[in-house]
Parts: sequence; structure tokens; C-alpha cells
Amino acid sequence: MKPVIALVGRPNVGKSTLFNQLTRSRDALVADLPGLTRDRQYGTGRVGGFGYMLVDTGGLSGEAETLDTLMARQTRQAIQEADLVLFLVDGRDGLTAADEAIATELRGFGKPVLLVLNKTDGVDPDAAAAEFHALGLGNPLPIAAAHGRGIAGLMQTVKGHLPHLEDPEDEEKERWPGIRIAFVGRPNAGKSTLVNRILGEERLLASDIPGTTRDSVYVPFERDGQVYTLIDTAGVRRRARVKETVEKFSVVKTLQAVEAAHVVIFLLDARQGVAEQDAHLLGMVLEAGRALVVAVNKWDGLTPEARDRVRADVALKLPFLDFAEYRFISALHGTGVGDLFGAVQRAHEAAAVKVSTGELTRLLERAVSEHQPPLVRGRRIKLRYAHQGGRNPPVFVIHGNQTERLPGSYKRYLSNFFRQQLQLVGTPIRMEFRTGENPYADRRNTLTPRQQHKRKRLMRHIKKKGR
Repeated sequence: MKPVIALVGRPNVGKSTLFNQLTRSRDALVADLPGLTRDRQYGTGRVGGFGYMLVDTGGLSGEAETLDTLMARQTRQAIQEADLVLFLVDGRDGLTAADEAIATELRGFGKPVLLVLNKTDGVDPDAAAAEFHALGLGNPLPIAAAHGRGIAGLMQTVKGHLPHLEDPEDEEKERWPGIRIAFVGRPNAGKSTLVNRILGEERLLASDIPGTTRDSVYVPFERDGQVYTLIDTAGVRRRARVKETVEKFSVVKTLQAVEAAHVVIFLLDARQGVAEQDAHLLGMVLEAGRALVVAVNKWDGLTPEARDRVRADVALKLPFLDFAEYRFISALHGTGVGDLFGAVQRAHEAAAVKVSTGELTRLLERAVSEHQPPLVRGRRIKLRYAHQGGRNPPVFVIHGNQTERLPGSYKRYLSNFFRQQLQLVGTPIRMEFRTGENPYADRRNTLTPRQQHKRKRLMRHIKKKGR
């Protein structure tokens, strides 16, 4: 499992800025305004050469009773679910009473804590760090999150405090062999019922009461000679509806299950329709790059008109899932459940596809010949060759010039072209564009004597017209 790292500190010390740096995203709002972050924000990253899950939190004021009591409660829950805490302090403000109170509170959780000294740009890091030794949390690690300085060194230190990261992929293979399938969805969508139907026994507790499953459950399974590991996850509700503390951990467990899986079967409740929370959870699955099969559950008993409405609702609200296979099932009665495994196999094979550089380059040439890239400032964008940069999900890297100017519409065209030609069903694909360095970018041409003479004549002409 990926470790969970929580970012903790006073308001406006740069937690959300560091979150965006470590997740290579802009998911967290950043502004010079204390208290902008209210709820816990989750993200994944690989800065430092290892995978982790990151939790951004609201600020802790260090006071017992304040207007921000609910924010503090969210932060404390994030600390409880974390494997490591990064305690951010402000190098410009210096040590405050609130920092001392937060440090005292962190010791009570018994979690490993690293003290991170942010906003050290423009100041002497050693002088700024001197007073923070009084907190007794070890040497402060100086960074400038806004400019990305010190981040690599920070993550190497973080890695040293997480020794169980030696090779998590091999550990997952050993513990849970075969194709790992995670069942994800809102509460009461039928995840546990579907796993029980696949197993042919009441292996998991299933009930009409939402939230029956509290933790991710791994179940080995074999079908037609293929080994699987089925992962039943807790349903994730909107934060406003979560009341019990134990349920607040379900989002971390679900995210970890998605990261551990090869294929995700996402369950939609046909009788409830597609909710905003479904789209949010599907976005988390796509961000993790997992192969996907969408199972529309509770299909039995619906009238033809109701089924048409469900199909229209799915097409309207989930257009970004055009690559995924849909299966209409009834987990309770077993209708269509057997068809899920064919879709899982196709999605898994597509996610693990391996394509040679020659074949990808030929496909790129065909795509460009059928639809040329646009002109930018009178120059045609040239795409020269392509190669594969990774699997699960497939990553295709395209090299050329001015690739940073490619419009989003053309990038989508290339993505769809590669998907159709390679027949990749059930897996997202990622496109990366790289521009080669121009060796003459910083060199100026030396003018010949004739060109210098012409330039002088032109300048004299311009000066005369200016008079």
C-alpha cells in the first residue's frame, strides 16, 4: 500500500502550495489568505522516486476553542490516518506560540513527524531555523515550496522515514497474486453483494444499510484457470453526510485499494442514477490511471422507459468514460455478472500493452498525414517520432518541435487515433509531448561585411524619417 503523508501547520504557512508541488497538480487552492483550505484534500504523487498518498489539511491555530474548531477536527483525523506527518512552519514569521502548541499536540498522536521550514527564499535558512530547534522535533528541513526549492531533498528524507517502501509492487504481487480487481462505488451500490455473487457464498456482510463495509477486504479467487484478488471497498459518501469518525477513513482505504488494483469495477445504482459523487469517484480512478469497467447494478425490474433514462443519464454525465465498457447487471440475482470477467480481461490486457517505437512512429505519421497540426505564428508544428513511456496505464511520448503549443483538441485527436488503431478498450491512455532543445537558440548569426553595410544604411534611413 502507498503510505499516507499528512501536511499540518498553522494557516497560511504554505501547506497547499507544497501539496501542489508534491502531487504535480493544481488541485489545492492557493492564495495569501489564511484559512482558505477547510476540508481534507487528497492526492497522489511520485516526487522522489516513490509513490505516496498526500493529505492537505486546514490550519491548526493551536487554541482549544476557536471559530475553526471543525477545521482542526478535520486536521486531527488526517493525522490519525497518516503514516508520516510533515509539520510546516513559516521561516519568515519565526517561532510562534501556536507552533509550540501544535508541536505538543503532535507528540500526543505518536506519529513520526518531520519539521519543514517553508518560505526560506530571501532569508538565511540557518538563521531562520535556529529558533525552531526548541520544538524538539529534529533539524528543520528548509524549503521554498512556491519556487520548488528543497523539495527533492525533503522527499529523500521522507523516504528514509518510510522503510517499508523498498519495493511495494513486489510486495503486492506476493501478498495478492493474479489480477487485482477493486469494486468501487457509493454506499449501497451493491459492491459486497456482487463479490458474494462472484464467490458463490456469503463471504462478505451485505445489507441494505449504507456503510456496512468499513474497510477494504481482499479475497483470493480463481476462475477458468486465472487467479484474481477481489477487493471490496467501503462506499464513499459526500463529506457533508459523513457523521461517524470511522467512516471518515474510508476515502483513504478506497484510494489505497484503487492504487493496489489492476482493474476497477465501478458500480452505479441504476435506480439512483448518476450522482455528482459518482463522477468525483470516477475522477479519482482516472487520476490513478487504472483500467476501468462500469457495472450498472440493479438492472432487473426496471421498465424499458426507465432503462432508456438510465442510459441517457450515463451518456450525458459521463462522456469522459467513452473508453470504458459498460455492463448492465443484477448482483442480487446474478444477471450479467459472468460477462464482467471478459471486460476485465480486455481492460487488463489493454492497460499492459507493449508497443514498439517503430509501430508508434508509423501510427504518428499516419495521424499527421490525415490531419496536420495547426500553424503557430506562421510555423507548422512538427511531430517527429513516438515511443512508449510506461504501462498501466499506457503512456505514449511524442517528440517534436513547439509541442508545448499544441492545442488540446489536437492532443485529444492523437489520443483517440492511437486508441482506435491499437484497439485499447477499458484503459485510459496518457500522452506526453516533448520538445527537443534547439542548439542555436542562444546563438546569434554573425553578419557579413555586406550585411553590416546594409544594416547601417537602414538605420540612417530610419533616423532621417524620424526627424
